[in-house]
Amino acid sequence: MLLDADQCYRALRTHDARFDGRFFVGVATTRIYCRPVCSARTPNREHCHFFASAAAAETEGFRPCLRCRPEMAPGHASIDATRRLAQAAADLIEEGHLTDTGMNELAAKLSVTDRHLRRVFQQEFGVAPVEYAQTQRLLLGKRLLTDTRMPVIDVAMASGFASLRRFNHLFRTRYRMTPLELRKSAPTREAQRDFRFDLAYRPPYDWEAMLDFLSRRAIPGVEHVEGREYRRTLRIVRGGQAHAGMIRVSPIAKRSAVRVVVSESLARVLPSVLGRVKHLLDLSCHPDEVLAVLGDLAKNPGLRVPGCVDGFEIAVRAILGQQVTVVAAARIAHRLVERFGEVLEGDGTLNRLFPTAATLAAADPSDIAACGIIGARARAISSLAREVDAGRLSLERTAPLDATIAALKAVRGIGPWTAQYIAMRALGWPDAFPHPDVAAMKAMSQKSAAAALRHAEQWRPWRAYALIHLWRSL
Repeated sequence: MLLDADQCYRALRTHDARFDGRFFVGVATTRIYCRPVCSARTPNREHCHFFASAAAAETEGFRPCLRCRPEMAPGHASIDATRRLAQAAADLIEEGHLTDTGMNELAAKLSVTDRHLRRVFQQEFGVAPVEYAQTQRLLLGKRLLTDTRMPVIDVAMASGFASLRRFNHLFRTRYRMTPLELRKSAPTREAQRDFRFDLAYRPPYDWEAMLDFLSRRAIPGVEHVEGREYRRTLRIVRGGQAHAGMIRVSPIAKRSAVRVVVSESLARVLPSVLGRVKHLLDLSCHPDEVLAVLGDLAKNPGLRVPGCVDGFEIAVRAILGQQVTVVAAARIAHRLVERFGEVLEGDGTLNRLFPTAATLAAADPSDIAACGIIGARARAISSLAREVDAGRLSLERTAPLDATIAALKAVRGIGPWTAQYIAMRALGWPDAFPHPDVAAMKAMSQKSAAAALRHAEQWRPWRAYALIHLWRSL
């Protein structure tokens, strides 16, 4: 990513929130780096150095600002292929994938060579992937030390460090203080059994619209909406071990951020949890970029594209939703969860985990159909589960787009609409456009699928956002 220093400085002087997360500024006189929205006094131009990532700033010897907290900056969103690859790698790294695997495995997961991934990553973020991973671990550790009362050794393990000694050494080397010294300087907090994080986004953000979308599709036992809070169960597999628990998400008044509360049982996979929440709520979106393309269609500039916390789950739900109402699909999904979902000790309202691909792959299609699912769809779910369980199909948002869509459409019972819907929500593809979609065609006043596709060309590369606006306009 090429940074124009003069443009960056102008954004810094105005504290323009649209640039938050797009660059960081290192101040030569203090050796501290900040977000462009930092409330500290704006430094003189000659003292500023601009970086594309926090890792690049730290590699040059700058330490994070304790006021604006760079670890809380919103992420990047891009549809350019090279930048998308770099960001996909960054997302995996932020979720802790280099903790358990090496660069070869990470590159293979993204279907590129190790050499190409290193080159693209260095070009985009100005730092090597391993250095970026180290910075992310340290920033998470800093966040846990500041925002929780977790013992330091648990902070080290949750942040992805193999030993407390390594964590202490790197923390002291990078930040010029020990973890305990930072803990003592943080505001006193009461000990809590769960973890609380604030995730920033670029305004505007229509939380009510997002909550309405999730509420109408909520599966009883797995998800629940109460007031302005979204809650759900979650399972994350790391290193062959499953970690299950619950999350709660709600908006923070007068701030462009949401509060995420994570149960203690998910402590070892916190980076993955936060990454999935960001994806679910589309927190990395640059709304100004989208609005510039959608024009008059964007009557509500705060609309976002809902993602998901698990690609397989959303794919199964997409199949269940074929040719039925949203309410009916949620009701059928509830029966599927009751029959095949693992029981989770919860608060009474949330007590089930969505079935895994392995569970549904092992089930007879007739047993799936017994949940009130049409036979053809039950067989489609069974086939999909076998492909995912065998590793022949990945539904993670880092999966290669074209190959994944082709593999989805190769599953009998999955057509263009379902494949594009999965690409939109599971892969987070901003230009996905499920078609033919009766509601979208009605909103566009188009009578044929072909005409609707031609009409939607004007909204590339943000057709997924256009679809959300079309649905909301009815």
